[in-house]
This record gives sequence, structure tokens and C-alpha cells, in this order.
Amino acid sequence: MINIPNIIFALVMGCLMSLSITLATTFVRVGPAENFFYVWLEVWAVAYPVAIICILVYRPIASKITVKLVECILRK
Repeated sequence: MINIPNIIFALVMGCLMSLSITLATTFVRVGPAENFFYVWLEVWAVAYPVAIICILVYRPIASKITVKLVECILRK
């Protein structure tokens, strides 16, 4: 079930991650071009909603995998 804290987490984490990743990848692809910030924001506008959806979908899966991995590591 999706609750308010999960949605807020997805919004914040999606914003921070998509800003960081699109900044790096746009800079690698475009370089310090005159229109860099326009291109970056254009790419980010697509990446941000995708990031939010991915976080909402993958967070429960990632949490379960994390628990299993930690249990496996601690048993050794």
C-alpha cells in the first residue's frame, strides 16, 4: 500500500537522484555548451516522473532484497 510518507520519500529521492544523474549524463553528452541548462532541465523533466514511479515500484522489492542480503551476511 502506498502511504503519504512513501510518496513524499519518492518525490524527494526522485528529485535528488534524477537531478544528479541527469546533470552528470547531460554534461558528458553536451559538455559546457551555451544551452547546457536548458538541455539539462529538458532531460530532467522526463527523468523526474520516471524516477518517482520507479522508486514507488522498486522500494518494496529493494527493501525485501536488502533484508535477505543482510540476513545472509549476518549468518556467516
